[in-house]
Amino acid sequence: MRVSRLYVDVALNVGQQVELNDAAGHYLRTVLRLKRDQDIILFNGRSGEYRCRLDEVSRKRVSVAVEQFIDRSVESPLAVHLGLGISRGDRMDWAVQKAVELGVASLTPLISERCVIKFDDDKKQQRQQHWQGIIQHAAEQSGRTRLPSLNPPCELAEWVDGQSGLKLFLDPYADQVLSGLNPEGEGVTLLSGPEGGFSDQERQYAKAAGFVPVRMGGRILRSETAVLAALAAVQTLWGDFR
Repeated sequence: MRVSRLYVDVALNVGQQVELNDAAGHYLRTVLRLKRDQDIILFNGRSGEYRCRLDEVSRKRVSVAVEQFIDRSVESPLAVHLGLGISRGDRMDWAVQKAVELGVASLTPLISERCVIKFDDDKKQQRQQHWQGIIQHAAEQSGRTRLPSLNPPCELAEWVDGQSGLKLFLDPYADQVLSGLNPEGEGVTLLSGPEGGFSDQERQYAKAAGFVPVRMGGRILRSETAVLAALAAVQTLWGDFR
């Protein structure tokens, strides 16, 4: 039987007892319906993971005994930093979730000219928390021991100037393909647009910042398809799909 995994933002050490916060306790007690003395894996994103045993499960308190440290990592040797044009609703959520499963190291939601969602400060904070939750659950499910970093949403024109490594942006009209390129030690920075793609001015911003336009085959892919295809391709060429 598979042992459930849970991310906790606390220090973990073998031999200690950890009381879980209300959200984690509710999830274990009500959603997973785990009972006392059942096993669970905890990780805090710092290194490895910990095999634990549920010590108390009640309405007032859920605590675990930390029994064993497991030194493991499933992180890709290729650091992939993703700038993702914000799409509507489930498309964005799907792309964020699958990007975590495909091994991104960091993710920045980008506000672009063709972004159909408008943000005030409160809305940005709400979406940030929502996407952080998706990242956490995707890391729990996929066996990752580190959470990809999630940067606050920012304007595409501001983001492109501060990037490094092999810088790529997805463009169905480009001549260049991925197999003709090679990262040089600093990983890959991947720029993927929203529905409707990039404007001509945004293409110019990206090129001026050193981004190379690349195409994913001869077909026009939806925004959420293009980014996942590109992530799978770079992991196959230079990451841990080899």
